[in-house]
Amino acid sequence: MPIKIGSKAPDFTLKSKTATGLVDVKLSDNFGKKNTVLLFFPAAFTGVCTQEMCEISAGLGQYARLNAAVIGISVDTPFAQEAWAKQNKIGLTLASDLNKTVTKAYDVLFPNLAGVGDTSARAAFVIDKQGVVQYAEQTATPKDLPNFAAVKATLSKLK
Repeated sequence: MPIKIGSKAPDFTLKSKTATGLVDVKLSDNFGKKNTVLLFFPAAFTGVCTQEMCEISAGLGQYARLNAAVIGISVDTPFAQEAWAKQNKIGLTLASDLNKTVTKAYDVLFPNLAGVGDTSARAAFVIDKQGVVQYAEQTATPKDLPNFAAVKATLSKLK
């Protein structure tokens, strides 16, 4: 079960690969400024994950209007994430949780996905500007997408 609504979101610093090199992605950089949507996903270059991140990329303007940054998190390397993002025109920030520390902190580890090893489960969190979890969902299976209408409804209620 993912961490509970109302709890303090575990802060993190993860790596992301951009055109200029590796950069730090830190949750608390958004505190006091904007809300954050965290989208955990199992693996780059897979069908459902590609569908999800492409749909989110196409709707990033909606999240910006709701004063929210969107961060995708998987256990892939930042280099694999960058190649996948380029290939599929994924425009949101992708962060590598290769050591699974953030996945474990949010309690969304999916054990032994398809027999290849532990990954992040598919999950969505809304973290407000004060760093408090306002929405938390782990999907029933990795093939199911989060309830994005509920994510946006939660964001619309935040200042």
